[in-house]
Amino acid sequence: MIQHLSSDTVVIGGGVVGLTIALTVARRHRSVILLDPEEPGSGASYGNAGTIADYAVLPVGTPDVLRQLPSLMFDRNSPLAIRHMALPSLAPWLARFLRQSLPAPARRNAQAIAALLGSATRSWEDLAVEVEGTALLNRRGCLYAYETPQAARAAETDMTFRRTLGVTVELLSAAEFAAMEPSLPPMAGAAYFPKAIFLSDPGRMVALIAEAARKAGVQIVKARATGLERRVDGVIVSGRALQIHGRRAVIAAGAHSRALALCAGDRVPLDTERGYHVEWDMAQPPLTRPTCPTARGFYLCPMAGRLRVAGTVELGGLTARPSPHRIARLVAGARAIFPHLPEPTRSWMGFRPSMPDSLPVIGPSAAGPEILHAYGHGHIGLTLAPITARIVADLLDAKTPELDIAPYLPTRF
Repeated sequence: MIQHLSSDTVVIGGGVVGLTIALTVARRHRSVILLDPEEPGSGASYGNAGTIADYAVLPVGTPDVLRQLPSLMFDRNSPLAIRHMALPSLAPWLARFLRQSLPAPARRNAQAIAALLGSATRSWEDLAVEVEGTALLNRRGCLYAYETPQAARAAETDMTFRRTLGVTVELLSAAEFAAMEPSLPPMAGAAYFPKAIFLSDPGRMVALIAEAARKAGVQIVKARATGLERRVDGVIVSGRALQIHGRRAVIAAGAHSRALALCAGDRVPLDTERGYHVEWDMAQPPLTRPTCPTARGFYLCPMAGRLRVAGTVELGGLTARPSPHRIARLVAGARAIFPHLPEPTRSWMGFRPSMPDSLPVIGPSAAGPEILHAYGHGHIGLTLAPITARIVADLLDAKTPELDIAPYLPTRF
């Protein structure tokens, strides 16, 4: 027997982006059904580094990465790795990634990312107030730490470029870094991003957004969307023994969005990064703000009641099992910083939606405005959830969004 539901707007995806869209749209007096097969916020929205990264303006693909790509991809210990079994399916994505890593596209992509990030901090402060989550905001900023003088000197060019894109950053000496985080081992220097916000418990924050969405009238349905079909009077979203009729639908299913985009008539080169974290339960983590030892490619995150070490990039699709080697590398890297760490309390793997140009896909389908796209945020989905939600809500209301969304449209491909 098929269950039939209807709503003004159907949001497909219960991660932080989908939940924030659902909340924002419901607050504008629209009926909303949100569809996801898992508990809201249980994927990458839970397992991330917790940073509201207003400084993360650089795309993954840059000329520097392009020069290092062969060694990065095929070194099992590098922060960026590819599962060799996935190479054939990844080849078209990689070809686009290589083109986007050239100087002119990389600069253009950085400018487009910076435009989205400009209001990230303010947007999250407003959202935290709205969902009664301000106690979870840590306003102590974020650090990039450099282990050698050469790395610290090389960072000066990077940070100068970030400043041209509106990022506030201070370069710290070894002594200034030590004064800021005395429990960390000595470093040659650091970059300090004072405006960055950190969520001490991203899973709890996403749960608060889900709770606020329910209170605003959002109906959360635990099911997987398997089909998307346009009708004269709107859209039919189908799942197992389920049909939902909506006037409009929003695809916000993160790494699982490509097949739904194809149902909507849009071929989007979305692929999957597999992100990892390991955690150690402890009453007081040994640092006070997120810190990234840049050469190691992960963040040390002092979360509520635990130390989380999160990061690295593994291109490998949605079906392969977690890599014990990637988890072991995180543990070894964490112990290089804190040698007395015991065995980790837990480990985790989740999926990031990755675009070859590092830009999210936000905007109407090429075939018509009744289906909107809102996914592909890569490493900054948590950061960009509120601004993405406002853009989508404006499009649903037939209003001009606060930003020019041309760089993010699905038709850019």
